[in-house]
Amino acid sequence: MSASTTPGRADAPAVGLGPTALVLGTVAAAGVWPTLTFALLPVMPIAGGLAVTFGLMGVHQARQGVGRLWTAVTGTALGAVGFLYLFVLLMALSG
Repeated sequence: MSASTTPGRADAPAVGLGPTALVLGTVAAAGVWPTLTFALLPVMPIAGGLAVTFGLMGVHQARQGVGRLWTAVTGTALGAVGFLYLFVLLMALSG
């Protein structure tokens, strides 16, 4: 058993922040499609907020060399679109 058992940088839990943000951002941004808006209305702010949070943490970790930057940035952008679209829609309907 001469193999090292210490975890490497690719084994850190922070590696999963970018892909998690990407999936949550995709779910949140799917609500922008007009036929899915009202079906995903309760999910959009939750998934969008979590995507932005996990995405920003993933960007921070990716800049330190742990994880991939493009998944974190894409997840953050999609989450922000899904999160803000809900408020834009509510402002348009209330006015």
